[in-house]
Amino acid sequence: MTAKDARAPELARLAGLVADETRAVCLLALLDGRAWTAGELARHAGVAASTLSGHLGRLVAGGLLAEERQGRHRYVRLADPQVAQLLEDLAAQVTPDAAARPRTLRESTAGSAMARGRTCYDHFAGRLGITLTDALTERGLLSQDTGFALTEAGLRWFDSVGIGLERKGRRPLARGCLDWTERRSHLAGVAGAALCRHALDAGWCVRIGSERAVKVTPSGERVLGELLGISAGALR
Repeated sequence: MTAKDARAPELARLAGLVADETRAVCLLALLDGRAWTAGELARHAGVAASTLSGHLGRLVAGGLLAEERQGRHRYVRLADPQVAQLLEDLAAQVTPDAAARPRTLRESTAGSAMARGRTCYDHFAGRLGITLTDALTERGLLSQDTGFALTEAGLRWFDSVGIGLERKGRRPLARGCLDWTERRSHLAGVAGAALCRHALDAGWCVRIGSERAVKVTPSGERVLGELLGISAGALR
């Protein structure tokens, strides 16, 4: 008899945390990278605040969420980028046919906006994320030969645009993240997060609606066309 893998109990515990629809709804909502109040998550999940409180307690204790309090408000966010990566990788295993079809025009419109462009925790996803990734690759700024890696030209490009890259942490500078709508990998890691943050701060992109959807502004279309040769039509 072979020895049992010591990681098995922890893996089962982790899977149990995610294996609840209410908790899954909350975790996916928090992929927008922002902190939500317990009340906001309860309304989003369609459950009573008292019910959600128990779920949040388990997720915080299990290390998937971080919690902070401001006055009488309780805020939660994903604990770190590794949790976001885990959730996005799991979500990518759900085939499009398995997802519920939109029941209303509003749901259909929101779904289209999310597919067009959204944040995946702290980087861009959807067609926007893929378009940016392709443009960086085509210009020799990003290599996808053996995983994702910024080239020397890519490092210079980020510096020239004024996008600082933190290189001291354990997080990879660039990595691929499987996009659950496009079925291809978009740019994540330090570079993906820095590009997303800069684009939002500079007004190249803005958030729309109450979820993760984003759209490129007219000024963003112009700048991205100048910097990466992306046509305006590819960003809409």
